[in-house]
This record gives sequence, C-alpha cells and structure tokens, in this order.
Amino acid sequence: MSSAVDHDDYVQGALKWLIVITAALGAMLEVIDTSIVNVAITSIQSSLGATISEVGWVVSGYSIANVILIPLSAWLGFYFGRKTYFIFSLIGFTLASILCGFSVNLAMLVIFRILQGLFGGGLLAKGQSIIFETFPPHEQGLAQAMFGVGVIAGPAIGPTLGGYLTDSLGWRWIFFINLPFGIVAILMSWLFLPKDLPRPVLPKVDWWGIIWIAVSIGCLQTILAEGQEYDWFNSNFIKYLVIVGSITFILLIWQELRTRSPAVDLRVLRYRSLAAGSIYSGILGMGLYGPLFIVPVFAQSILGFSATQTGFLLAPGALSSAIVMILLGKISDRFDGRIFIALGAIGSAVVLFSLADITPQTGTDSLFWPLVMRGGVTVLMFLPLSLATLGSLPKQDIPAGSGFYNLTRQLGGALGIAILTNLLEQRMAFHMVILRSKITPYDLATSQRLYELNGFFQSQGIDFTSAQQKTLAIIEQTIRTQAAVLSYADIFRIVGVIFLCSIPLIFFLGEGKKRGS
Repeated sequence: MSSAVDHDDYVQGALKWLIVITAALGAMLEVIDTSIVNVAITSIQSSLGATISEVGWVVSGYSIANVILIPLSAWLGFYFGRKTYFIFSLIGFTLASILCGFSVNLAMLVIFRILQGLFGGGLLAKGQSIIFETFPPHEQGLAQAMFGVGVIAGPAIGPTLGGYLTDSLGWRWIFFINLPFGIVAILMSWLFLPKDLPRPVLPKVDWWGIIWIAVSIGCLQTILAEGQEYDWFNSNFIKYLVIVGSITFILLIWQELRTRSPAVDLRVLRYRSLAAGSIYSGILGMGLYGPLFIVPVFAQSILGFSATQTGFLLAPGALSSAIVMILLGKISDRFDGRIFIALGAIGSAVVLFSLADITPQTGTDSLFWPLVMRGGVTVLMFLPLSLATLGSLPKQDIPAGSGFYNLTRQLGGALGIAILTNLLEQRMAFHMVILRSKITPYDLATSQRLYELNGFFQSQGIDFTSAQQKTLAIIEQTIRTQAAVLSYADIFRIVGVIFLCSIPLIFFLGEGKKRGS
C-alpha cells in the first residue's frame, strides 16, 4: 500500500479512511486538552500553592497560544510539508504534555501549557484540510463526519475524562494520558499520511506577518480570557491590550494584502461561503462552548456535583453527537446543507429554552434529555457548515480556508464564555436586587418563614439573637441560590435567541452537497 499521492488526485482505497482516523485522533487530542484542565483547576491550585487568578493562566496560556497558531497552520504546512508539520506538531504536543505533568511549580506548568498550545494549534485546522484534500466531494460528508466526531465530542469528553482522572489518580494524569494516544497518532501519521512532495521554490518567510498575527490575536485572546479577572475596561492592562491589538491588527491586514507570500492568506475571504461560514462558525463556537461552560458551573455550584459527576452528566451528549454525526455523514451530500444548519439552529434554541426551566431542585433526570438533544442538534450545524464553508473552495485554498474557519470557532467559543461570564454576574446582581426588594417583614409568606425558622432554631436550644442571625443567613443564601438559578436561565435564553438570530446568515453559504465525483 503506497502512501504517496499526487496532489491533483484523491487517495483511493482503504488508505483514505486510515488518513481520516489519523487526522481525527490528532485533532481530538488538541480539542480535549482545551477543556480537560477546567475541572482540575482547584486541585492544581492547592497542589502548586497558587491563587485562583494565577492558576487561570494554565487555561489561558494554552488557549492564547493555540489560537495564534491556527491561522498560521496553512503557511506552516506549505513551508514544511503537511505531513512533516503534522507529525512535528504531534511530537511537540505529546512531549509538552509530559512536561506539564512533571511541572513542580506554576511557572513551569504555564510555560509548558503554552508550548502545548503552540504545538496543538495546527492539529485541528491541518487535520481538517488534510481530509478535504484527500477525499473527492461526493465522499466529504462521511469523511468529515468521522473527523467531526472527535472535534464536537471533545468539549464534553474533556471534563468527563478530566474529572475522573483528577478524582482517581490526581491532576497530573490529565497530561500523562496524552502519551499513549500521542504515540499512536505519531505512528499512524508516519505510516498513513501521504508523502510531502518537494517544493521547487520555498516561499519567503513573512516574518512581519507572523509577528503581527501573534501580537494581535494574542492580545484579543488575552482580553477574552482575562478580561473578567481584570474588570475589563476599568483596567489599564486591558486598555493597553486593546490599543496594541487594534494597531497590530491593522498592520497585519496591510502586510498580508501587499506581500506575495503571506503568512496568513486573507485573500481567501473573497469566497462568499468562507466569509459567511467563518462568521457562523464563531456563533457555533459560542453555542458549542458556552452551554458546556455554563452547565458544569450550574451543576457544581447549585446542585453540588463532583467533577466526576459533572463529567458523566455531559457524556451522553457526546455520545449523541457521535451517533448523529455518523448518520448525517451518510446523507449530508444528498441535500442542501443549509437545511440542516437551519434545523440545527432552531433545535439548539428549543433545547436552550427548555434548559431555562431549571430550578434549585433540578436533577440529573431533568438535564439528561436536553443535553442529549443538544449533542444531536449541534451536529446538524457543525458538519453541514464545514461542508458548506470549505467544500466549494479550490483545493489549493482549503488549508488557508480551514485555518480561518477553525480560528473563528475557537474565538467564538472564547468570546462566548467571556460574554456569558460577564452577563451571568450582571444578571445575578439584577435578580438579587429584585428578590431582596420582595423579601420584607410586611410580606405574609416572608413573615411566616421567618417565624418558622426562628422557632426551629430556638427549639434546638439556640438563644433568640443567634436564632435570628441564622434565620437571616438562610434567607440570604436562599436569595443567592434563586438569583443564580434565574441568571443561568437567562443565559440559556440569550444563547437560544442568538441561534435564532443567526439563521439569515445561512443564505450566504454554499449548499455543501454533492458536486460530483
């Protein structure tokens, strides 16, 4: 079985499916590590003696480095060869993971997480472009479905796996677990990915483009990741980042449009399907990562779930995504993909509106089916959107297009989490004011509840003053809990409305269906 293939032809036989599995495994490693650390933050904090703001850089450092590399992946793959670059990224990612696990202080962990993010940045976009370049259009649906199983299930698998490993073996194992899978992915890449064809002339390195994109995207991702911690524009640090990021972004556009061999090819945005699809990808990122951020917070802070319980709460949704992804892959090239995207947007809105009915008594049974349905309907957008955005691009422009597409989804997820976190605090403060205004001694229900609690505490031998203090503390805690629940419900409704408002963008996309063999 030969792995060599002319770049103008598509891979034939069983080899092409092995390429899908190889690319999907590499991308899945990167996606899972985006969220696997979230449930281990408390353990890392206590183990390394760090504050919560300091340990936050374990997450932020990875995401910032990751996002910087995504748009550069097309150029890096062209300069070094897509197989060489993919294998190099896997090796670096695996080694950085091991170094993260052996870190003895926070500084080491943050540095190695940044390295992990840099090496992992190209795995997702490059893996997707490899598949588009490997399969003919009429087979893209099933191929992208197999690839997408890991990508879309990863955000749910990460917390599940991370919670189990943290509770059972310790936080270091969330990094050590990458070693066996990384080795398998490296070997499969070496065996199955097509050989890199020699380039007659290597392109000139666009150093200024690399610098401008690193600084501008780095500033944006830092603002999104750390804005809440620094109180947004009340912080000079955030203001400086906005200024530097804005200037370097303008310089980036100027540099990339005037150079013959740009590090980031902005010219691919001339394709209407890519421009519209990238915008919609940002919305999808917000819808994909936003609820997966809110649900675990609700489960742990309101329902009292452990990290492992929270992870298993999300697992059925990941399984649902995988099943629907494979089924959809078999039929997606027969229909206009925009129909599935619209159904997915409407279905996601319905699920989010149903999640808005949560109460402090909501349990696993009440969350199970909405989360399973969410996993399925999200796929209705994810797979057809990839095909509608990238499927009509010329083969030579797919790597750059894939970089943009995946970048917007990652940034959409970061933007969504930043916005939703800020909104959550604002809505909680709002509901606290409203609820407190209704809790007065003149309200019959309130008076009755105060009387009952006071009587109960005094019957336990507690003096009148202490009983009153305990009663007021319980009332205050009840108000805070109810305000939090109402705030989470507001967030679900807001994301649902965003999905509904995004539907008009669908008309700017390509059909994403079969174009021939």
